[in-house]
Parts: sequence; C-alpha cells; structure tokens
Amino acid sequence: MASLPSVEDLRLVQAVTRTGAVGTAARELRISQPSASQRLARLERLCGTKLFHRDTRGTRPTPAGAELSRRADHILGHLEEVYDATRAAGITQRLVIGTFASLAPILFPVLDADLPDLEIEQQVDHGQFLVERVAEGTMDAAFIAIAEQMTLPRGTVARRVGRDELVLFIPPGARPPGRGRQPLKDRPVVFSTYDRGIEDLRTRLAALGANPRRGVTLSTTIAMARRRAHLALIPRSALATELRPGEHLTPAPFRYRLTLSVVTTPTPPKPLTTHLPHLRTTLNLS
Repeated sequence: MASLPSVEDLRLVQAVTRTGAVGTAARELRISQPSASQRLARLERLCGTKLFHRDTRGTRPTPAGAELSRRADHILGHLEEVYDATRAAGITQRLVIGTFASLAPILFPVLDADLPDLEIEQQVDHGQFLVERVAEGTMDAAFIAIAEQMTLPRGTVARRVGRDELVLFIPPGARPPGRGRQPLKDRPVVFSTYDRGIEDLRTRLAALGANPRRGVTLSTTIAMARRRAHLALIPRSALATELRPGEHLTPAPFRYRLTLSVVTTPTPPKPLTTHLPHLRTTLNLS
C-alpha cells in the first residue's frame, strides 16, 4: 500500500498553490528549495499523476494538484481542531439520561436549562427498559415512577427525587368541583398519572360521580382539558412550569401520592445528583 502523505507534504502543497512558486513556498516552510522539489516529485510518483505545471510564469496546480490542495485544506483544518475538541471533551461531560414519555417534556427542558455544561442524550421508553439499560451500562440515569413497585436489576440503585401528588387542573371555563360525597357528579374528568395506578384512579373518580376519561400522556391530558374546558386529574409536576393565565390547580378530592426516583449505578454522575434538590424544587416535589 502506498504511504500516506505527511502533514508537511500537505502544507507544502497548500503553500505552492497559494504562492505560485516552489521557492517562495519553501522559504515560508523554512526548508530548502531542492528539498521542496523532491517532496513534490515524490508526491507525484505516489499519486501517479502530475500535480503542478512549472514554467517561466511560475508553478500552477494541475486539476489533480488543485484537488489535492483542496483535500489538504480540509484535512489540515480538521487537524487544527483536534486539540480544541479534545479540551472541550474534557470539560463537557456527556450523559445518557432516560425517562418515560409523560415526564420527558417536563424533565428534559429543565435539565437542559439548568445543566448547560452537560451534553445530555435524551432517551424515552418504559421504566423497566430504562432500568435495564442502566444495569447494562448503556445509560447513566433513568428517571422513573415505578422504582418502589419493581425489583431493580443487580448493580443499580434508586434515589428518591421527591414526592408528587395529584391535583385537579381547572382551565378557564371549567367549573370547580362541587361539595358533598360526589363533588364530581356527572362531570367529565380527563386523567393521567405516571405510575401504575391508572385503574385505581379510574375507580376513585367514578366513585366521586365523575365520567373519567384517560389521557395517554400528561401533555395529552392537559391539552384535552384545555380544549374542552374540562377538569383534569394530573400530577402537580405536570404543570410545574407551564400554568397559563386563568388556570388553577386545586387539591385532588382524595389523597394519592407518587414517587419520582432516579435509578443509577451505585456511583452516580455527580453533576446530576448535585442538581437533584434544585430539580425537586422546580418540579414542585416534596
């Protein structure tokens, strides 16, 4: 296999193309003119074609020489970025973080804004699959709500981020819940949660007189309530940062608490664990 051109060869091609003279290029690179000519002749042998025309008007690149010069610009440009990119990689830590679909639009914008020095690769999946990726080492952290309802794989630990609670979301045009044993009597109520309590919530809402309708994600549930001016039963964190003018939250008509946890290896990423108290506050967790 033919030997590869050296950095010095590529710089010489650049200089000859720019100056139009082998002698001038040699002086710029602080080598002798005979040495420069020998290098160019060697490059022409390796390429199997003429790279430069030489006459009384100077040295001009052939089409092959012009192509080599363009490639030299490209290659050397990337080489000049190597040290800067390496230093940046040492400063910027890259983390793979996963969560479930309902929490993703709430969690990831907060992490992105509050941890600007971290490069975060976002992944979305069901909680059990996220935890498996943490166990196999392809994910740094998984934010899930079912850690207390499952057996974690070996080599992973769960840390409680905070407790969440269900609230009633009241958009403009929706009546607040009534009083008595059935405060939601004959009221359509869309609902969603991020743990495994969907059927429990449906039963509780029906017992309060509501006509419950499930939203597939938290954002879908909120959008349904806004569009039709219906009440919605959701975790408080779902609207921690996006409550619009005229919208209100009121305590749910029954007590129901959720736990948001982060699953990592026993040695978690320090920038992430350091940020957990602030994340808890931002999401209105207790």
